[in-house]
Amino acid sequence: MSEKKETQEKKKDVEPSKKSKDLKKSSEAVVNIYTSFNNTIAHVTDMSGRTITKVTGGMVTKHGRLKANSTIAMFIAKRIEENVKDLGIKLFYVRIRSKTGNPVPGPGAHAIIKSLTRSGFKILNILDTTRFPRGGPKKKGGRRGRRP
Repeated sequence: MSEKKETQEKKKDVEPSKKSKDLKKSSEAVVNIYTSFNNTIAHVTDMSGRTITKVTGGMVTKHGRLKANSTIAMFIAKRIEENVKDLGIKLFYVRIRSKTGNPVPGPGAHAIIKSLTRSGFKILNILDTTRFPRGGPKKKGGRRGRRP
C-alpha cells in the first residue's frame, strides 16, 4: 500500500506544469491598436499572431464616456507593460487602426505609443491599417442628392 502512494507521489513530481499558452521568449511583438471615438483596444501578439495580452478601455474604466480618453490609453499601456515585461519583450511593431473612413485615429493611439516608449520599449515600425471605402452601395438621396 505504501509503495502505491510513493509511486503516485513520484508521478506528481515528474509531471511538468502545463500552461494553456506556451509562449517562447522573443524580444519582438506586435501591438494592434484599434481606436474609435468611443473606445480603445490594444491587442499584443507575438510575431506569429498568437495573443499575449489584450486590454480595452472598458477593462480600465467603467465610465463609457472615458473609454476613448488619452488618459485611459496611458493606463492601457501600463497594463500592457505589466503583462509583457516578464516575457522579455523589448521591441514592438505597432499597427494603428481606426473606424473605416475616418481620416484620423481616435485620441488613444498616440497616447499608447508615447507611454510605451517612455516605459522603455522600442518602437520599430508604426503602420496605419485603417480600411477605406471603395465605392460600396449607392448612397440614399436619389439623383439630385439629399437636400436640407
